[in-house]
Amino acid sequence: MNSLFKKICIASDHAGFDLKEIIKDLLIKNQISTIDLGPYSDNSVDYPDFAKKIAIRVKSKKSHIGILVCGSGTGMAISANKQRGIRAAVCYNLKSTYLCRAHNNANILCLGARLTKKKDIKKILSTFLNTKFEGGRHQRRVKKI
Repeated sequence: MNSLFKKICIASDHAGFDLKEIIKDLLIKNQISTIDLGPYSDNSVDYPDFAKKIAIRVKSKKSHIGILVCGSGTGMAISANKQRGIRAAVCYNLKSTYLCRAHNNANILCLGARLTKKKDIKKILSTFLNTKFEGGRHQRRVKKI
């Protein structure tokens, strides 16, 4: 697996912990620099705390992109998008993943551990990591966000 991005940060809540570990292992196995911001067990935690950590890190450019995992992906996306300059997108298939990068220049991938098929994870991840922002008419729209 290749990546347009050199530094990636990842976090989850308790519902997304197992999937976060799978994704982290995939990234590390493919020699992609990955920073895990927690949690470090599946004990109950509050997803907004972890979404904020990732969003701030991406916003400050300490990481190029982020990955967030919770039960549905939605809570993480809502929380991360509170930070100016963050474009967190819930992705559930290859088309939604491609479009969030190509048209919206999404900088945080949000996944739902309870809704995403395990067999699709590697393809979704690869699509997010390797799709370039098209710019053009989309740039004008992204600037309005």
